[in-house]
Formats: sequence, structure tokens, C-alpha cells
Amino acid sequence: MWLLKRYMPVFDWGRDYTRATLSNDLIAALIVTIMLIPQSLAYALLAGLPPEAGIYASIAPIILYALFGTSRALAVGPVAVVSLMTAATVGQVAEQGSMGYAAAALTLAFLSGGILLLMGLFRLGFLANFLSHPVIAGFITASGILIATSQLKHLLGVPGGGQTLIEMLAALASQLNQINPVTLTVGLAATGFLFWARKGLKPALLKAGLPPRLAEIIARAGPVAAVLATTLATWALSLEAHGVAVVGSVPQALPPLTLPDLSPSLVSALFVPALLISVIGFVESISVAQTLAAKKRQRINPDQELVGLGAANLGAAFTGGYPVTGGFARSVVNFDAGAETPAAGAFTAVGLAIAAVALTPLIYFLPNATLAATIIVAVLGLVDFSMLKTSWSYNRADFAAVLATILLTLGFGVETGVMAGVLISIGLFLNRTSKPHIAEVGLVPGTQHFRNVLRHMVETSPRLLTIRIDESLYFANARYLEDYVLDRVLQRPELRDVVLMCSAVNEIDLSALESLEALNLRLSDLGVRLHLSEVKGPVTDRLARTNFLEELSGELFLAQFDAYKALTTPRAEA
Repeated sequence: MWLLKRYMPVFDWGRDYTRATLSNDLIAALIVTIMLIPQSLAYALLAGLPPEAGIYASIAPIILYALFGTSRALAVGPVAVVSLMTAATVGQVAEQGSMGYAAAALTLAFLSGGILLLMGLFRLGFLANFLSHPVIAGFITASGILIATSQLKHLLGVPGGGQTLIEMLAALASQLNQINPVTLTVGLAATGFLFWARKGLKPALLKAGLPPRLAEIIARAGPVAAVLATTLATWALSLEAHGVAVVGSVPQALPPLTLPDLSPSLVSALFVPALLISVIGFVESISVAQTLAAKKRQRINPDQELVGLGAANLGAAFTGGYPVTGGFARSVVNFDAGAETPAAGAFTAVGLAIAAVALTPLIYFLPNATLAATIIVAVLGLVDFSMLKTSWSYNRADFAAVLATILLTLGFGVETGVMAGVLISIGLFLNRTSKPHIAEVGLVPGTQHFRNVLRHMVETSPRLLTIRIDESLYFANARYLEDYVLDRVLQRPELRDVVLMCSAVNEIDLSALESLEALNLRLSDLGVRLHLSEVKGPVTDRLARTNFLEELSGELFLAQFDAYKALTTPRAEA
């Protein structure tokens, strides 16, 4: 039973499920379902798949996440960035609209689900930390621009084309003479209404006297109103005959049972993109889940989240979907609507299943321009250039990382942008830790505290050098510390003792240990003793397993003040 509770949190929150909780979850599910119907159709269009694929990807995955996930508010399903990455990836191995394209999307979901599930079972959630927040912010901003640009062809009624920003803009510029004025009118009307609905509809409803909760529900249903209005107009005015592209026939059925194509050639072609999609999706999902959980003092288990998202993607692979993750907008709506448990997601899946069976014939005349407008309005909220300003003033290296990620994503596509983001994140980490902050410290008069000699008025001794290391020691920075200490010692021939203050050192790997041993020998040759102070217990335990402490020319001090007193007395300096 404990194993079920560990991997299926439903056995935890399900025990305390009450009638009041059920009521709140049902209301939240209703609101999210209304929002998710047009959004799912639109994101399937973005992924290059039939519109029903968006509905299918929002049913089984939501139910599976409700069973295995730990967030009580996260709403799982198709999202803009993952949909764009799916289109970019699958478009390289199959032609859009073909059976091979849909099969490749299933395979991508299967691989992503398998990767996430294995990462969760082996507790590898920490690997996502190698994508720094500035890089993620830059990638999402660039993706938002790419997504919005990719949808302009549907607003203009032209073929469009291209994967990068330059290619898409060039294609649109060459097709300006093909713009369909009727499609453009429908698209601009839908876009304008959706922008207004996001900010102005709720205040207008409140001013009209509607209760806040009802006004919130109606405002969230803005995309549904746009869908209904433009669908009715297209049908009533026979706009399809005037060149307005419509969704057309959508199967009136529950998600089918499907099998991904696991041929070795396809799996090898999709594995790396699936890994990138998994990491990006997990980072986006966990950040949303933790933000919402913190507001209710709830706990999110990152490793179990990997299991939940993995199960959701496997569900998508076997029910006609494509890769999914936790969406920011719908999760916030779910939270604000009062969802208290993952059961709200399961109820949303039931609502979508009903829509798939009963409502799909009603969207035959839904214009693609309306779905494009829905996507554009949704993703422009992802575009945030303030990170450039913030990073410029705070850290120029982070600014360079954000700018490089944005430019590479826009110029070379999402896959290159993600790969660049991963490499830049790792590069920033290695750069920062390979040259750790090292400070010479002295005693603050009248205290037992030691501070940087360049920042504070402190007491020092000409025969003693105390170095504070503000980073763990490992293979990338061990030589840097060794060179720094020797350089300082050679500049001060009167030195007799060097103390490494290790209060910030959490780890010393084997390469760093060998470097410390070499430093100890070289200082001994110069007539200088090497001491350590404030070494943490786990680090001391590991050092004790070697001969380093026995061969250390100096001593191991519990506190830096003890080292200072012992090494600055006349007897110590004699």
C-alpha cells in the first residue's frame, strides 16, 4: 500500500475528499473546459495536426496526471511552446497532413513520456536545474514571437512558410498580393475582440451588475464567444465560398486507441528532440506548479511530477495526441476558479470527452483565422523583454545568455534555440564555478567575525594570509585556487601561514583534493604552513578517509577565530 501512496498521490488527497471539495472542483472544471475547447483546437493547429488531436491530447493525459501528479492546480494538456517544438521536430521527418506526420507525433509523445517517467523513477528531477531561468525566459520569449508570427498566415489567408523568423517574414512579404480580405477581416475582428476580452470584458460585466464569480466565468469564456460568433458568421454568410479556410469535418468520437511508430530510424531521429521537449515541458510545468502550490502552502514533489507528466505523455501517445505538459494560463485559471484537488482535471477531461462526442459537428465552419487569433493573443503574454533590461543591470553574463538564446531561437528555430539554451546554461555554470569568488579576510575589531579586507576595516597579520573560498571545490576550479594562493604567497615573502576558510565549501572532489595536496607540498617547500578552518562535517569525514589531514603541514581549526588567535600570538610567529 505504501508503494501505491508513493507513486499515486490520489490515495493521499482522495481520503479527505468532501462534498464542498467536489463542488469547488466541478466549478473549476467547468471554467477550464470552456477555456480549453478552443485552445486545444488552436494548439493542434499550431502543432500541424488535425484539430481533434488537441482535444484527444487533453483527455487521457489529464486523467493520468490526476492519478500520478502532486500539484492540486496544475492543468495538463497541449501548450504553445511544446506545440511549436512538435511541429518543428515532426516536420523534419514527415510531411504535414500525412499519416506519417501523425504517427511521428505519437512517437514523440511516447518518447517524451518514457524519458520523463524514467527521470522520475530514478529521481533525476534536479537535471532540469541546468537550464537557467534567464535562458528559459529568453527561449519562451523567442518562442512566443515565432508562434505569433507563424499564425499570421492564417489571419491573412496566405500559404506562409518557413521555420525561422526571417523565413516566415520573407514568405509573408512575398505573398502580400495573395491576402484574402474576408479572412483578414474575420481574423482582425477575432483578435481585437480577444485582446479586449482579456482586459476589458470582466470590468464591463461587473459594471453591468453581474456577480464577480459569474463575470469571471464569462470573461474566461471570451475565446468561446469568438469561436461561436465567427463560426455562425461563416455559416450564415457562406464565407467559405469567399476563400475563408475552416476547420471542416472533425471526427465525432472519443479518443481512439493508437500505437506509436517505434521503428529504429524514427526513434533515433526523434530521441534528442523528445529529450529537449521533456526538459522544457518539465521546467515550465514545475515552475507553474510550485508557484501555485506556494500560495496554499502545499508541497510539490519534483520527482513525482516527472512520473505524472510521463504518464500523461504516454497516455497521449496511445490516444491520438501529442506531447503535453502543464500550461501556465489554464493552470492559473484552474487555481483562480477554486480547484482544490487534481480531480478538477479529471472532471475537465470528462467535459472534453462530452465535447468530442457531441459538439464537434458544430465547429465545421470554425475559421482557422479565429484559432490563429486565439493562439496569438495567448502567446503574446509569453513575450517579456523586461528580462533583458533586468539582466543587463544585474549580470552581464546572464544578459548575454538571454540575448543569445532569443537571437538563436529566432534565427535558427526552436530546436537550435533549446540546444543553445542548454549549452549556455551549462557554460554559465562552469564559468561561474571555475573562477569562484575568493577573498582575503581579516578580523573585524572587537568581534570574532572575518570580512573581506577590500570592503571593511579589519585586522591582519603580515605573517598570516587567510583566504575565504565562496564555492565548493571540484575539478573545474581546483587549479584556479591553487594558482591564486601561490601567487599571493610569492608576493609576500614574509608569510609563514596560509589558512583556507572553508565555511562555504560543501564539496571537495578528488581532483580538488589532489590540488590541495599539491598546494600543501609547494607551500611546505616555501616554508609556509597550510591550515584549514570551518570545514563542514561531511567534507571533514571525506578528507579523513585519505592521508591528506595527516600530511597537512598545518592544522584543522574548528573556527577561523581560533586559527587567527593561534597563528598571531608571539609564540606562533616565533
